[in-house]
Amino acid sequence: MKQEVIGKVKELLKPLLEERELKLVDIEYITEGKPVLRIYIYNPEGTSIEDCEWISRRIGALLDIEDIIPVSYILEVSSPGLERKLKNKEEYEIFKGRDIKIVLKEPVDNQNVIKGVLKGMEDDTVLVEGEGKEFKIPLENISRANLEFKQ
Repeated sequence: MKQEVIGKVKELLKPLLEERELKLVDIEYITEGKPVLRIYIYNPEGTSIEDCEWISRRIGALLDIEDIIPVSYILEVSSPGLERKLKNKEEYEIFKGRDIKIVLKEPVDNQNVIKGVLKGMEDDTVLVEGEGKEFKIPLENISRANLEFKQ
């Protein structure tokens, strides 16, 4: 049921996101207690409150028309946050160019933590430029990855 709702919401969001050149980062559908549908969007130019409101109004109307969630629920649309934990493979492409900190399961170049600029993905390998070199980190060797915010 949860995955079905998330899949349908993704389909409805696609043209809305394309219209505003936004990226979908994640969708959470929490059914414990009062259901919550949480949508995380990203604007490479900086996600604004207006972006979130615009998506919220439009997806809210579409969800009401389609009646995908047949009970009363809370809809939340927000940016992923400055130091978001990366959860899925697509996010390594979405956040290309951002600073990242990766904690490894097994050391790479005698390092357990790699910090640098995210360069994207090649197959199942994350590319990070840091300390004057490029690191190639297999996804399965990543224990945790977070965006970093530098002032």
